[in-house]
Amino acid sequence: PDLAAIQVLDGFDADGEPQLRPARRPITLRQLLTHTAGFCYDMMNADMGRWLQKTGTPAFRTGLHAAMRVPIMTEPGTRWEYGTNIDFVGKAVEAASGQRLDAYFREYVLDPLGMSDTAFRIGEAQRRRLVRMHRRHKDGSLAPIDFEIEQEPEFFAGGGGLYGTAPDYIKFTRMILGKGSGDGHRLLQPETVAMMSENHIGDLHVTPMRSALPAVTNDAELCPGIAKKHGLSFVINMAATPEGRSAGSLAWAGLANTYYWIDPVRNVTGVILMQVLPFADRACLQVFSDFERAIYTELNAQKVA
Repeated sequence: PDLAAIQVLDGFDADGEPQLRPARRPITLRQLLTHTAGFCYDMMNADMGRWLQKTGTPAFRTGLHAAMRVPIMTEPGTRWEYGTNIDFVGKAVEAASGQRLDAYFREYVLDPLGMSDTAFRIGEAQRRRLVRMHRRHKDGSLAPIDFEIEQEPEFFAGGGGLYGTAPDYIKFTRMILGKGSGDGHRLLQPETVAMMSENHIGDLHVTPMRSALPAVTNDAELCPGIAKKHGLSFVINMAATPEGRSAGSLAWAGLANTYYWIDPVRNVTGVILMQVLPFADRACLQVFSDFERAIYTELNAQKVA
């Protein structure tokens, strides 16, 4: 229903009123999975922040259904822009399965892969081990801040909100690396993983993300200077990276400076999780780069030996 009569935000008039018009074409599931449907995040699009403030629409982090009733910024299928697309995919999964997303994840992903330490809601045992979120200040120092995902939302977001651990998450990336099989269970067919790993945005490109809320995110670009495409939920680097990642690898990241990559050519995957804001923190990116480079250095040494 949220996509039934979607509108495009063309800007604001001289009085600051939003200029909306009906989209000329419907949104497809493929566009949602590739971030080409036209949705955005206010942290990376100032016009969306202005629209939210003008209309009184609740922020996405509230977990309210009303937060999803937003316009798109471009015609579907005409531009790559990171946004709330995967959250609509989550709603589609709920509609198709008849289950809430947390229950669906538990039955079809988390339990089969043995990801017992991953959930939308934090248990008491998890909370005792929870690493606090930190914010980087201008002088380079870090200070803990209060930051928690809504524990009783109206809907669970498909694009973010899971609490978990690196050992748990790498079980998921290893499943993708294993062509859909992990922990003795087959979650996806090999041909499905192959399809997910292909370019699904045609001549469009994954472009740098610009910050509209510096406290939340810096300007960001994964694999800077390298052409990137998008598969069904993954960014694909079209050339090898300086760290050693093969062309055609899959990757993405999370707001708290959490990163992963999956390299099917070298048969390696890596996960590194940090609890730091804003996103794309320079020091965190350097740690990630050093970590990845060390992995490939060791792989190359083993190959020579």
